Amino acid sequence: MARFLGWIVGLPLAALMALFAVANRHEVRLELWPLPWSVDLPVYLAALGALGLGLVIGLAAAWLSGHGARRAARQQRHRAESLTRQIEQAQTDQVKPAA
Repeated sequence: MARFLGWIVGLPLAALMALFAVANRHEVRLELWPLPWSVDLPVYLAALGALGLGLVIGLAAAWLSGHGARRAARQQRHRAESLTRQIEQAQTDQVKPAA
């Protein structure tokens, strides 16, 4: 279902991006202040590049902000595994007949 939903959203989005690229092929000069360089790019590449860069920065920020939660989940998983082993050990000790 998720893959189907991805195609339903992704395909029209890709078509809109292609339409945007075709409609905005003229060039624009980007000056990389304070650096002494400038770059001539098509408008669509500048806009979609900025969008992609923002997406990557946002994904990195979200991933980094989840570090504490992932660490806590890992610790809780280890604790649960340890408790499960202790319960299993207690059950096997309880089953053994006293000599």
